[in-house]
Amino acid sequence: MAVEEEGIRVFQSVKIKIGEAKNLPSYPGPNKMRDCFCTVNLDQEEVFRTKIVEKSLCPFYGEDFYCEIPRSFRHLSFYIFDRDVFRRDSIMGKVSILKEDLQQYNNRDTWFQVQHVDADSEVQGKVHLELRLSEVITDSGVICHKLLARVLECQGLPIVNGQCDPYATVTLLGPSRSEAKKTKVRKKTNNPQFDEVFYFEVTKPCSYNKKSHFEIEEDDVDKLEIRVDLWNASNLKFGDEFLGELKIPLKVLRQSSCHGAWYFLQPRDNGKSVKPDDLGSLRLNVVYTEDHVFPSEYYSPLRDLVLKSGDVEPVSASAAHVLGEVCREKQEAAIPLVRLFLHYGKIVPFISAIANAEVNRTQDPNTIFRGNSLTSKCIDETMKLAGMHYLQVTLKPIIDEICEAHKPCEIDPVKLKDGENFENNKENLKNYVDRIFDVITKSGVSCPTVMCDIFFSLRESAAKRFQGDPDVRFTAVSSFIFLRFFAPAILSPNLFQLSPHHPDPQTSRTLTLISKTIQTLGSLSKSKSASFKENYMAAFYENFNEQKYADAVKNFLDLISSSGRRDHKRIEQPILLKEGFMIKRAQGRKRFGMKNFKKRWFRLTNHEFTYQKSKAGDHPLCSIPIENILAVEKLEEESFKMKNMFQVIQPVRTLYIQANNCVEAKDWIDILTKVSQCNKKRLTVYHPSAYLNAHWLCCKATSENAPGCTPCTGGLPANIQLDIDGDRETERIYSLFNTYICKLEKMQEACGSKSVYDGPEQEEYSTFLIDEPRETYKTLYQIIDGVKTLEQEHAQYKRDKFKKTKYGSQEHPIGDKSFQSYIRQQSEVSAHSI
Repeated sequence: MAVEEEGIRVFQSVKIKIGEAKNLPSYPGPNKMRDCFCTVNLDQEEVFRTKIVEKSLCPFYGEDFYCEIPRSFRHLSFYIFDRDVFRRDSIMGKVSILKEDLQQYNNRDTWFQVQHVDADSEVQGKVHLELRLSEVITDSGVICHKLLARVLECQGLPIVNGQCDPYATVTLLGPSRSEAKKTKVRKKTNNPQFDEVFYFEVTKPCSYNKKSHFEIEEDDVDKLEIRVDLWNASNLKFGDEFLGELKIPLKVLRQSSCHGAWYFLQPRDNGKSVKPDDLGSLRLNVVYTEDHVFPSEYYSPLRDLVLKSGDVEPVSASAAHVLGEVCREKQEAAIPLVRLFLHYGKIVPFISAIANAEVNRTQDPNTIFRGNSLTSKCIDETMKLAGMHYLQVTLKPIIDEICEAHKPCEIDPVKLKDGENFENNKENLKNYVDRIFDVITKSGVSCPTVMCDIFFSLRESAAKRFQGDPDVRFTAVSSFIFLRFFAPAILSPNLFQLSPHHPDPQTSRTLTLISKTIQTLGSLSKSKSASFKENYMAAFYENFNEQKYADAVKNFLDLISSSGRRDHKRIEQPILLKEGFMIKRAQGRKRFGMKNFKKRWFRLTNHEFTYQKSKAGDHPLCSIPIENILAVEKLEEESFKMKNMFQVIQPVRTLYIQANNCVEAKDWIDILTKVSQCNKKRLTVYHPSAYLNAHWLCCKATSENAPGCTPCTGGLPANIQLDIDGDRETERIYSLFNTYICKLEKMQEACGSKSVYDGPEQEEYSTFLIDEPRETYKTLYQIIDGVKTLEQEHAQYKRDKFKKTKYGSQEHPIGDKSFQSYIRQQSEVSAHSI
C-alpha cells in the first residue's frame, strides 16, 4: 500500500530478526526466572508478537518478521513483557528506534540496551493549534492584551486499554501564574475533533487592581507559555492517563499576532532517573526500506536493459549478471531481479542462461550448484515466491501435527531425557520421515509450472556438460528441490509461512533430525551413511537404504523436470491462504437480534472465506464463496469509532471486520482482493462508511441498496501467488546500482584494462567475472548512464519537495526530528552546489 505524492508512490517496509535478550532483571521471588515474550510496535501499535520463552533471563527468540508499513510512524519499538502465573502481562522494558535512525543499524546484528518504560514517556500523535494575541481597549481607553487559544483537532493518539476518550487541557503559564481550561471529552476516537476556543487575559490595565489578576508589562509576555496536555478520560480509580503535551512560548507571536501549526506531542519530564544498564539488552537486525517510485516511463531504459539479460551473449556481460557481481551479497541482487523477471514472464530464459554459464564453469559434477552463486540465489528466491502454496499443500498438515503432538524423537543417546525410550523415539522419528517423504515424492503433479520449467533447463544443461555421469540430471535438480526447498522449510517452518513462530526446542530438534534425513534421501549420493558426521544419524539412516526410496526420488525428480509436464488446471484441493482471530459485526442474517461485535476465527482459502467461534471449531458459522465477494475495502473509522476496520461486500449484505492492527488489516484486504479479483460481478463503486440509522454515513443516501458513492481502489493481480510491482522492483535495482556505483566504475576500468592488456590480471580487478570485456564495458556504460539519469530525477524530486514542504504542516509537524534532519541535509547540499 503506497502513499501518493504528486505521482510519486512511496513504499515503506521493514524486515526484522529478533535474536535474543540477555541479562533481564530477575523475578523478585525464589524462582527468579521469567516467562518472556517480545512485541514489535509501530509507535505504540503492536503489529507482531513472538512466542513466550519460559523460565529464562536470557530468552532466545530467533523470530523473523516482515511487513509493508501502511502508515507514517515515528518510532519502531520493541517491548519485552513478562507473563506471571496468573497469565497477566507486565512490561519489563523497551527498545525504541527513531525512524530517522533506522539506517544506522541497517542489516547489522546490534545489541540494544533495554530502556525503562514510563507512562509519561509513552506518547504519540499530533495536535493542531492556533494562537492569536489581540489588543483590547477598555472603557477607560487603556489597552490590554488577550490571548485566543484554539484547539482544533488531534490525530493518531494511542489507544489505552482498548479505548480512547480524549480531552485536552490548555494552560497559560508564567513566572507567577497558572490558568487552566479544559475541552469536552470526545468519546471513542483517537482522532478527536475539538475545535474549541479559550480566552486568556495576558496583560491588565494598570488601574485594574483585583488581587486575583495580574498586572504584567508587555515585555513580560515573552516569559509566558501555553501548555496543551492530552488525557484519556479513564473510568479506573487510578485517574486519567497522560497522552502527551506540548509547550509553546508566546514569543512565537512576536513577529505576527497569529500563529497556527501542527505539533507532535512530547513526553513530559517527571524528574525520575533510571540507571540505563540495569534492564538487560536485546539483539536485533533491522532492515528498513523506503522506496520512492516514479511513473513507469522513467524506468524504461534501465528496465529494458535488465530484462534483455537472458539474451545477452555471454550472459556475464548482461546487466543482471553485473548487478550480482557488484553487490556485497548475491541475495541482495537476486530478490529484485527474480521479482522483476517473474512480473514480465522472463524468469525461465534468464535463469536458464545464468545456470548454463555456471554449469559450463563447473569442473566436478558433485559440486554442481553447491555454491552461493547468483544462479543459486535466484532459483532459491523463485522457489520461495512461486512455491509457497505448494509447500502449504504438501508440508503444512504434517508440520502442524508435529508441532502440536510434541512426540519425543531424540535418537542421540547422550541427549535422551529421563524416562524416554530410545526405540520408541526412533519409531516416532521414522514414522514422521516416512510420511513426509511420501507426501513429497507424491506431490509432483502439484509442483508449479515455472519451477518445473527451470528444473528441466537445469537437467538438460547438467546432462549435456557431464555426459559420463548418468545421475547428474537428478542431482542438478535435487540440489534445489530437496537441499534448498523442502529441507529448509522443514527445518525452519516459520520462515516459509508454515507456522507462525519459531518452534519450541524439542520440536525444533525433531524437525532438525527429519530435515537431515530428508535432505540425504533426496541427494542420491553414493555413500549416504558416510555423509553424516554423527554415528547415531548414520545408524538411523540404515532404515532407509532400500532401493524403493531411491526409485521414488528419481521418479519424483523425473516428473518435476520433464519438458512434457504441464498442468494448467486449477488445483481443486483448497489452499489455505490466511487465518487468524478478528472481530466482526453481526451481518443481520437473523431477522431479530443485536448487531453486536464478536471475536471469531477467520480462514481464507482459494475457495471460500469462513469464520467460526474458535480455531479448533469444526463447523463454520458463516461461509462466503469467493465468487460472492464483490469488493474488499477499508471502512472509515467514524462508522463505528473503531480503527483498522474493513468491509467484505457481498450481493445481499456487507460483513464489517476489525483487524488487530494496521499491518494485519492491510494483509487481509490485499489477499481478499487478490483472490476475488477475477469475479465477474466485482463492484466499481462502494460506500466507504457504514449504513446506520437508516442512511449511509458517507453520502446520506437513505436506501440500503443505493449504489456506492466512491470508486473502488485499484485492483491487484489475480494470481494469488505473486503480487509484484515491476516499477518498484526496478527502483530497487536502480538503488542497488547507485549504492555500488564505485564498484561499477571500477569494473569498467577492469574491462578497459583486460581489453587492451592481456597480461597478468591486476589484483584489484580479480574479484570481477569478465568473460567478454568489450560487451561488458558497453553494458556498464549503459547502466551508469541510466543510474545517473535516475539519480538526477530523485535529486530534483527532493529539491521540489523541500521547496513545497512547510515545517508545522500536517505532514511535518513541529517536533518532527526527521524533517529537521532533512532540512539540514538539503541546506548542506544547496551550500555545496553553490
